[in-house]
Amino acid sequence: MQRKNGKLGIALVGLGGYATGQLAPALLHTNDCYLAAIVTGTPSKIPVWQDQYHISDKNIYDYSNFDRIKDNKDVDIVYVVLPNNMHAEFTIRAAQAGKHVICEKPMAITVSDCDRMIEACKKANVSLSIGYRLHFEPYNKEMMRCGREKLYGAIQQLSGGFGFKAGPNQWRLTQKYAGGGPLMDLGIYVVQALCYTAGMLPVSVAAQEGTKTDPERFKEVEQSLTWQFEFPGGLIGKGESSYEDHFNYIRAEADKGVFELTSAYNYNGQRGNTPAGNMSFAQVNQQILQMDAFARSVKNRQASIVPGGMGRRDVIYLQAIYEAMRSGKKIRI
Repeated sequence: MQRKNGKLGIALVGLGGYATGQLAPALLHTNDCYLAAIVTGTPSKIPVWQDQYHISDKNIYDYSNFDRIKDNKDVDIVYVVLPNNMHAEFTIRAAQAGKHVICEKPMAITVSDCDRMIEACKKANVSLSIGYRLHFEPYNKEMMRCGREKLYGAIQQLSGGFGFKAGPNQWRLTQKYAGGGPLMDLGIYVVQALCYTAGMLPVSVAAQEGTKTDPERFKEVEQSLTWQFEFPGGLIGKGESSYEDHFNYIRAEADKGVFELTSAYNYNGQRGNTPAGNMSFAQVNQQILQMDAFARSVKNRQASIVPGGMGRRDVIYLQAIYEAMRSGKKIRI
């Protein structure tokens, strides 16, 4: 394992908006890892990235020659930041190259792809982490603590939602690339929040597709949907996601009052309150914390706190929600 001033080298695979606007800038400030290499199918991006991040020619790859990264001692970790349908392929190829992997959410489109990804990493003896940045964010961590420790008593009602208007002509609106609509991209945050706030996992789900007010834009995927998780003990967790309407929250009504985030899932600007008053935590760079935590886990030979198994679990939930939506029936999980 090569280290530059004690830092592990990360290769970003896919230089879209998230890699460009969030991950690469964060890697300028990480303590345990740094941006060592890039993988892109767009040659025009290369000089811009080389100039900004001082990446050598030998550390630049495209999708066809990516497997040569096996021989690059500068790269310890590969971060897959590609459309959903490419997550499995490049996670498996990275593992076969002997590199540890962070894969963006959702882990994959199908559970069988998740299984192949986990098996490839296990076979190669490399660690696999999913890009669940909110597990490192203090407001969401406080929701976990309040729910799991029952600080305000048992939760009686639980709900969450994430939605914004998605413009046309992007891969997220294409079934082949995304595997679905806002549930795959935004709803997965709500699936996570319902589970980590409840401190339990659902046993069944019902779901309903929303009305399509723009059938042309949403000809391949849902515009919006709602779902209802049933947790052990009968607690219902209501979720919603949309590519048309704006909302961003997780709310728990407990015996002793409400604890909630009124801005929950963005890269910054979280807000929340509890029966004891407003939550007040320093705003953090979630990507710095996420990538540094994984780099430390690799150095210390420890599992990620957001491992491939968690990503697989959530893909099971996403697929169950879609099955419930299509069938109109409650689906056992």
